[in-house]
Amino acid sequence: MGLPSFDPLHPDARHSLWYADELGVSDARAVGTGHALLDAQLPGGGWPVGAMTEVLQASPSSHVWQLLLPALAQAVEARGGPVVLIGAPHEPFGPALAAAGLPVEALMWVRSEASNARLWAAEQALRCADVAAVLAWLPQVRVGDLRRLQLAAAQHEGLLFVFRPESVAQSASPARLRLQVVSAGAGQMDVHLLKRRGPPLAAPLSLPARNARLTALLAASQLRRRARLQQQGLAIAPEDAGATVVRLDTRRKEAPHALDRTAVAA
Repeated sequence: MGLPSFDPLHPDARHSLWYADELGVSDARAVGTGHALLDAQLPGGGWPVGAMTEVLQASPSSHVWQLLLPALAQAVEARGGPVVLIGAPHEPFGPALAAAGLPVEALMWVRSEASNARLWAAEQALRCADVAAVLAWLPQVRVGDLRRLQLAAAQHEGLLFVFRPESVAQSASPARLRLQVVSAGAGQMDVHLLKRRGPPLAAPLSLPARNARLTALLAASQLRRRARLQQQGLAIAPEDAGATVVRLDTRRKEAPHALDRTAVAA
């Protein structure tokens, strides 16, 4: 049986073809990233639903929440189900996430150091219809296992983000969307689009690396601390070019949080 004929001059032909020099129009659902600059460069205008998005980083916790929080909050509100964190490098700091619209009760944290256990947990989470999103840190995952996750995601109506080290940037991946996040200093992060349905993006996108409300909260906490030290007659170290780290969670000092290391310049 021969291939069906196709007339490129037909009026509807352009809607049936994707040209490699154009940004693809996704026929699947997408959730807006909350970053207009990024949405404009993604097929469908956001994170793909029912597909895997791969995020490469030098540090496993670098800028994750600032990049994903708007979409996660939107997904939880729409579906009512949890966001499942698998192998997260640090415990999320609930009050900061809640301030950005993601309530702490919507988080489910699966802790495991074993790669196979993390992969199994991710697959099981994708089989739960009410799960809004799955975030899995899989630094040692194999390409074959990524294909399994991609197939599982295709049967799910939520979001799937897989975090891997930037050293695998040249390796093959079945992810529909693949990007690399790099700290750029001055409160910014560079997002390199490594794979999308469309032409390569020559330059990275510069996005804010800090949440404005969180930055204001940290700055206010810093001012209160300085005032308290002055009232107590304690010396305050002179400020230098470095940043001051302010800890928000004073109730649990033994467990590091994902936002503990957020730095704010005075």
